[in-house]
Amino acid sequence: MRYILGIETSCDETAAAVLEGRRVRSSITATQAPLHAQWGGVVPEAAARQHVERLNPVLQQALEEAGVALGQIDAFAVTNRPGLVGALVVGLAAAKALAFALQKPFVGVNHLEGHLYSAFLTEPDAEIPFPHLTLIVSGGHTELILAHGHGDYTLLGHTLDDAAGEAFDKTARLLGLGYPGGPAIDQWARHGDPNAFAFPRARVEGWHFSFSGLKTAVRREVERLQAQNALNETTLSDLCASFQQAVLDMLIEKTLAAAQAHRIETLTVVGGVAANSALQMQMRAACHQAGVNLKIPPPHYCTDNAAMIALAGYFRLLAGERADYDLDAYANAPLGS
Repeated sequence: MRYILGIETSCDETAAAVLEGRRVRSSITATQAPLHAQWGGVVPEAAARQHVERLNPVLQQALEEAGVALGQIDAFAVTNRPGLVGALVVGLAAAKALAFALQKPFVGVNHLEGHLYSAFLTEPDAEIPFPHLTLIVSGGHTELILAHGHGDYTLLGHTLDDAAGEAFDKTARLLGLGYPGGPAIDQWARHGDPNAFAFPRARVEGWHFSFSGLKTAVRREVERLQAQNALNETTLSDLCASFQQAVLDMLIEKTLAAAQAHRIETLTVVGGVAANSALQMQMRAACHQAGVNLKIPPPHYCTDNAAMIALAGYFRLLAGERADYDLDAYANAPLGS
């Protein structure tokens, strides 16, 4: 099996990629962020319509950049869970149609499993170490996954309320910083004091996370500053830095504790929030001190992309997995148990 074409349409990124074995030949992503910015978040129906309009051009561009004809594709991998069902259906229908027309196999991939493999996209010849621990931190998910082997995962912990990325987006909206909120807060935080505001760090049982209390604390502080006419660029930067630091403290502390408890030597941090500059810097320092090998994908593989779906599909196809044409799309599908 030489060439695999991956398709990703779980939310607001229309993506296609071609892998030659484990090596990325092309990875194309068309973002819908400017469209959804006018509403301050992703509108499911609008996202699905955009996927319908953009998928064919994105597929064509991925094939052209890879220098591969459609007839040369040996198999297809497509995200079919979890995500916005209307968006997932667009990519799933395309993968089924292509697989049927070419009489080639296809597999459905869990979006979260794709993120797990994103940390290894830049190392096509390296052996993937098992077991390893993965922190998935994105707009829709904050989870700690223990990977025992290909397709063998245990969910150690998850957010009890908002995902970290969701907390970033909601806080940015509260502060008038627009959408997506993560990059905006990261930028403003660089000029702020992370100790300016004493925001809470939720201490929850096990390896779980909670960010709703932090979000509420920020709202109350913003209301206090507005009442005093004291919300300016300086306090805005301090709010961003203090909020961000509170999130990072919870993520880093819990993740490193889980790694040490399970005697893990390799940790991966993946998902859109993994591109946060402060998280990368502080997690690297913490892992260095703890003697843990850290892998974080480059920014273009942190956000949703089809290369990670193709790589996850590669290992499923290698294990002999094949999907039927009645494969469905699912809004919720936890990875591990």
